[in-house]
Amino acid sequence: MSAGKIVSPKTKRAAVDWSEVHRRLDSAQAASEQAWTPGFAETSRILHERALALAAESGKLEAHDERIEVVEFLLADERYAVESSYVREVCHLENLASLPCTPAFVLGIVNLRGEILSVIDVRKFFDLPETGLPDLNKIIVLESGNIIFGVLADVILGVRHIPIAEIQLTLPTLTGIREKYLKGVTSERMVVLDAAKLIADEGIVVQEQVDS
Repeated sequence: MSAGKIVSPKTKRAAVDWSEVHRRLDSAQAASEQAWTPGFAETSRILHERALALAAESGKLEAHDERIEVVEFLLADERYAVESSYVREVCHLENLASLPCTPAFVLGIVNLRGEILSVIDVRKFFDLPETGLPDLNKIIVLESGNIIFGVLADVILGVRHIPIAEIQLTLPTLTGIREKYLKGVTSERMVVLDAAKLIADEGIVVQEQVDS
């Protein structure tokens, strides 16, 4: 050993008891999990709230996807639609006879295989502008129970499905009590009629039978 040089003795390290270390870690983890685990009542409450949230979200999706089937038609270059479940048939307008003492929107009556039907012009019924050069050669026959009448049309465009969520509930240019006879207007500016309320209005329906 060199003079003036001090050498420290080596420190003897104790052996690590790894089994004890793992036991303590397992105990700590178990205690932590137990502390964060909710009881039965809390678990039931959380699951119930999650179920309600999922049901509400599902209901919103179903409402957004809900659709109605309509018959779309043109009248003086304006697009209209009526639910197909109320449409019995489409026929040509023939032998229209005027009817005195009726509102302006009732154009007259026709004889359809022994049934006398009133024919209405939805433009006049809703006080909408009468534009274009209409052919006025079609009638959409609406029926519910024993109530039946015809709606004037120029061209039948066909049957289509409309998402209910896309129908605006009001028509910006329409005011007054007759607004309730509309389901609304689509983003394509197609006016959707409420056939159920139209049929329920006795003021626009003429019900007669022709004796054979």
